[in-house]
Amino acid sequence: MSGDSTFILVIQLGLSLVLAPLVPGVVTRVKAAVAGRHGQPLLQAYFDIAKLFSKGSVYSRTTSWIFRAGPSLGCAAALGALVVLPWGAASSLLSFEGDLILFAGLFGLMRFLTILAALDTGSAFEGMGASREAWFSALAEPALLLGLASLAGKAQSLSLAAVLAGPGIGGGRGAVVLLAAGALFIVFLSENARIPVDDPATHLELTMIHEVMILDHSGIDLAYIQYASCLKLWALGGLVVAILRPRTGTWLADLAIAFGGILCVGIATGLIESFIARLRLTRVPQLLVAAGAMSALALALSLVR
Repeated sequence: MSGDSTFILVIQLGLSLVLAPLVPGVVTRVKAAVAGRHGQPLLQAYFDIAKLFSKGSVYSRTTSWIFRAGPSLGCAAALGALVVLPWGAASSLLSFEGDLILFAGLFGLMRFLTILAALDTGSAFEGMGASREAWFSALAEPALLLGLASLAGKAQSLSLAAVLAGPGIGGGRGAVVLLAAGALFIVFLSENARIPVDDPATHLELTMIHEVMILDHSGIDLAYIQYASCLKLWALGGLVVAILRPRTGTWLADLAIAFGGILCVGIATGLIESFIARLRLTRVPQLLVAAGAMSALALALSLVR
């Protein structure tokens, strides 16, 4: 890898780390605009994370080192996914054959750490949220892996750089790309606890999934969790954009197109949360199974010569 290429990839990663908390702000501002309200500042997520980093954490006597290590390790896993994802440039800082599996596995590890931390509190309430998270993720992960496998089948490679380097929806693979992108967008909503799967703004005990698992976290630990959520939102949104976006061959233009695409994903998420109600918990598996079916169909089409 040349010095110029490394510099470009470092810029790509740096922009991801700095701009990731902007996406939740875009979502909330879109929802406020649709409802006719002014809404929170666009940079509210930055303010919240900075405030939490300045506070200390409070730990229950029933928790162990697992509860303390979960937030920071989960944030590290989200950061690792961004290191692997070539969302703007043609490659990433860590690119190798099989990094596609690592990318999906890091989000599984992040979820596993969150579930462990929730169970470590000994709270039946947080255990209920952890159970729901594990159940829905068991349906979302096959959709993610099959969607990536369908793109890998067309690219004849297990490297994300090769998989996402294709000509978008052109090049004779439009149906595969559109099906995979649709399935991965549903996974994006599910993995980030967005409507119609979950509502990040609710505090109704019987309906919370992600929020209920982090009720005992505070201070810097909660800051790690919120920042990791922003990174996850950016990474999975960037994956959908990288599948669909056109390529110009100029790294600066490609970076600008990718960033604009992520903002469009944030706007689309805000519109969905404004016009679509949250599904009943019994209906969520049906949505995730539909995403898995779309990914499976995309994989079948990708294998047709």
